[in-house]
Amino acid sequence: MASPDKDLVPLLDKDGVRLTVDDAIATVTLTNPAKRNAQSPALWRALTEAGRQLPGSVRVVVLRAEGKSFSAGLDRQAFTPEGFDGEPSFIDLARGSDAELDAAIAEYQEAFTWWRRSDIVSVAAVQGHAIGAGFQLALACDLRVVADDVQFAMRETSLGLVPDLTGTHPLVGLVGYARALEICVTGRFVTAEEAVNTGLANVAVPADQLDDTVRDLASAVLAAPRDAVVETKALLRGAQDRTYEDQRSAERQAQARRLRDLAGIGD
Repeated sequence: MASPDKDLVPLLDKDGVRLTVDDAIATVTLTNPAKRNAQSPALWRALTEAGRQLPGSVRVVVLRAEGKSFSAGLDRQAFTPEGFDGEPSFIDLARGSDAELDAAIAEYQEAFTWWRRSDIVSVAAVQGHAIGAGFQLALACDLRVVADDVQFAMRETSLGLVPDLTGTHPLVGLVGYARALEICVTGRFVTAEEAVNTGLANVAVPADQLDDTVRDLASAVLAAPRDAVVETKALLRGAQDRTYEDQRSAERQAQARRLRDLAGIGD
């Protein structure tokens, strides 16, 4: 894919991750197409840093990837005895204490959590393969626009592992328990058509229209007042954990804040 952010000065550009900001839109790009944007602890730290460097003016964050694949998942070098240069291998981590292993995985997960912040709307533009950690990174975003050649797959179980990069919660929320279980334990591919039909993706378009479609979606999000978008996102994200009556109450409280704000009346 072409890089729509190539003419912008990056705020961050390292370890396979580039962050650029154009007014209210930030773009996080995976930049290692030669390895199909395979992921590593260094890449996860860079993604976490990108989230921390977002200026307060940013309202929409677009996640995209260079090349034919969004991300082929975890770099298999992690499972070799030598691992990555300067990094403990996963074998070394497994030999550590429960607390050390838990802390390491929690650190990796941070790269996948900030996309859900209420003050931004995150959009993943996904083409080609999005496997394992790549699938979970796409799931970390609020919205997914996919190319018609997309192939999602959760391959962790076939490797004797479980999906642990925060992808299980949104997957179940989007497609339901039974389908999520089947997708994870079989490791099969989910195509663009199925992704849209099950709610996993918002829309599928030809690959050459992916960037333009995401740009149009970002513009539509920006057309609404920021505070209303923030309140609405928080309201919807909390809905699945509330009872119907609790959600009614949350709606009333959120609307009261909006009305007072529009009327210029403080709390």
